[in-house]
Amino acid sequence: MALRLVFFGTPEFAVPTLERLVASAHDVVAVVTQPDRPRGRGQQVQPEAVKVAALERGLTLIQPDRLNEPRFQRQLESFAPDLGVVAAYGRLLPQWLIDLPRLGTINVHASLLPRWRGAAPVHRAVIAGDRLTGVTIMRVVLALDAGPMLARAQTEIGAEETSRELEVRLATLGANLAGTTIDRLALGPVTETAQDEAQMTYAARLTRRDSAIDWTRSADEIHNQIRGVQPWPLAGSMLKGRRVMFLRSAVDDRPVDAAAAGTIAAVGSDSFTVAAGQGGVRILELQEAGRAAMSVAAYLNGRRVAVGEELLPLPEPAG
Repeated sequence: MALRLVFFGTPEFAVPTLERLVASAHDVVAVVTQPDRPRGRGQQVQPEAVKVAALERGLTLIQPDRLNEPRFQRQLESFAPDLGVVAAYGRLLPQWLIDLPRLGTINVHASLLPRWRGAAPVHRAVIAGDRLTGVTIMRVVLALDAGPMLARAQTEIGAEETSRELEVRLATLGANLAGTTIDRLALGPVTETAQDEAQMTYAARLTRRDSAIDWTRSADEIHNQIRGVQPWPLAGSMLKGRRVMFLRSAVDDRPVDAAAAGTIAAVGSDSFTVAAGQGGVRILELQEAGRAAMSVAAYLNGRRVAVGEELLPLPEPAG
């Protein structure tokens, strides 16, 4: 039985799920995404990825400013949806909207719930040094990411994998799992498993404060921070009086003087190592403020970096 679906999503992560649903036997009767907002350095108003994908496919697109608007409610009711599907929409749904579809509303969440409920599950998993993550299809309830689970799929996190790279993989994994789960729902009820509240962790939204590196922490923790705050806000320090963000790193297990945490311990042809509280962090790729990302090999062609040179904390973000 083909279902009438209303899809809720906004960023790039949600696009594979939308594409999977469009290619399925089901009917995407409407796509709800957030209003266009200024983005980037020039603060130009740009459409988000889901809007672009929906328009390219000729789908009905709705961008409500407020989800409790009577006009929006009437519009959604007119579609008589069987199921709502959410993937990184970015707003909590009110109860009327959760309950409107005949079969309720489900969500594609990028973690193995109940670990990492919240806005930044991919980033927090990498920052924490998790070895495993995955996606969960859960029923949407008013409490944040707390609904019963219909399906889960897990994957390993690579030791050098960034949150940006992992999110791309999880988007595809989530799209496929959503597709098979919806097919099952079309045939009848699916077993739902309650989350274990005792195992819950919260994935707080990233802020600019997540950029600053504390070099007294272990090399593993700093490496995970560098991997985990991509593509924004990026992790970095002040080097030679300039803001430098680090994009690629590796853990250097060779002994270093912990008292020298935050100083350069070694310089090679394609990297330099910064002493940490335990071990060192090899920097392989970086980006200076106002310049394009580059390998450290290219950076060292233009700048001299010496052993003993100190990396200073980033300025405190305004506000």
